[in-house]
Amino acid sequence: MPLIDVSIARGRSPEQLRAFIDAVHRAAEETVGAAPENITVIVREVEPALWSRTNQTVAERTAAASAAPEPQDRSM
Repeated sequence: MPLIDVSIARGRSPEQLRAFIDAVHRAAEETVGAAPENITVIVREVEPALWSRTNQTVAERTAAASAAPEPQDRSM
């Protein structure tokens, strides 16, 4: 009776979340032989400003990445 509880940063489309749930569900079936009717998957979406790693939030990392200058193509 697997209970799979996943936290993920908010920002995925409903279609992406559905595909993610399906993949997690199938992984439980295939790896531990769980019966489909016994698998529970919970996805908790966390606001990017409330999720941090290495003292930087997901929102801060995203903002920094979008503000970074584009690398110049030096192949010309």
